[in-house]
Amino acid sequence: MMAGGSCFLAVSAEAFKKHRTPCEIAYPSDAAIEWECRRLKSGDSLEKLFGERWVDVARFNRIDRRHARSGASLKVPKRIEDLASFTPLPLEYPAAESEEQFILIDLAEQFLGAYEYGALRFAIPIVSGNGENETPTGEFRLTAAHQSHQSCLYTIEGTNRPYPMNYALRFFVNRVGVSYWIHGRDLPGYPASHGCVGLYDESMQQEQYGIPKDPEVNDAKKLFEWVLGGAPEDERVIPLPNGPRLQIIGEAPKSEP
Repeated sequence: MMAGGSCFLAVSAEAFKKHRTPCEIAYPSDAAIEWECRRLKSGDSLEKLFGERWVDVARFNRIDRRHARSGASLKVPKRIEDLASFTPLPLEYPAAESEEQFILIDLAEQFLGAYEYGALRFAIPIVSGNGENETPTGEFRLTAAHQSHQSCLYTIEGTNRPYPMNYALRFFVNRVGVSYWIHGRDLPGYPASHGCVGLYDESMQQEQYGIPKDPEVNDAKKLFEWVLGGAPEDERVIPLPNGPRLQIIGEAPKSEP
């Protein structure tokens, strides 16, 4: 995070030691799906193991393809079809019945839900604060949108390139001027951010890391265009004087001992 600017969801060395694989993270909804922990071997990939259902498994683990690599341990459902309708969020949210657009983020589940008049339109996995840098909870509104946002403080590891924070939606600025955004980033499978809320952006990962070869999932763009009603005409920062209401609840999970 940085005062007067943006917060960036980076994985610190300490956080990485604490949270190594999705199997170590417990979510309330884990009990709804029978699963077993499987360690990925050399040559394994989500696509190779699960075919067309790889996206379902990735979402269940709150992980992206770049991090689902050899040595990672994933929660694998005993019946893959159980994931077809999986969502840890309520299908109806009465508190949002009068809202044309409403966003619910459940930190305990590491999931975001987009609601229209109280009905769930779509649900997507997130990555939130890493325990040392918490994502704020409470009631907020989206106040700005920026399609090509980037960090002025953090870079792509091993380079001097600013870390992209594409499809950014600002929801909070604290008393010292630190801005919190929802934006595209890596999803390593555990809470890892400096306070912002991160969503899948495989196009960014392909551009910056060369992985995945064929980007398919871009939840950051999906949410961004849902909020704005389509793609913006340019890349300027767009004020949202009456942006959708956002509620952030719960507490991010800790790794299992």
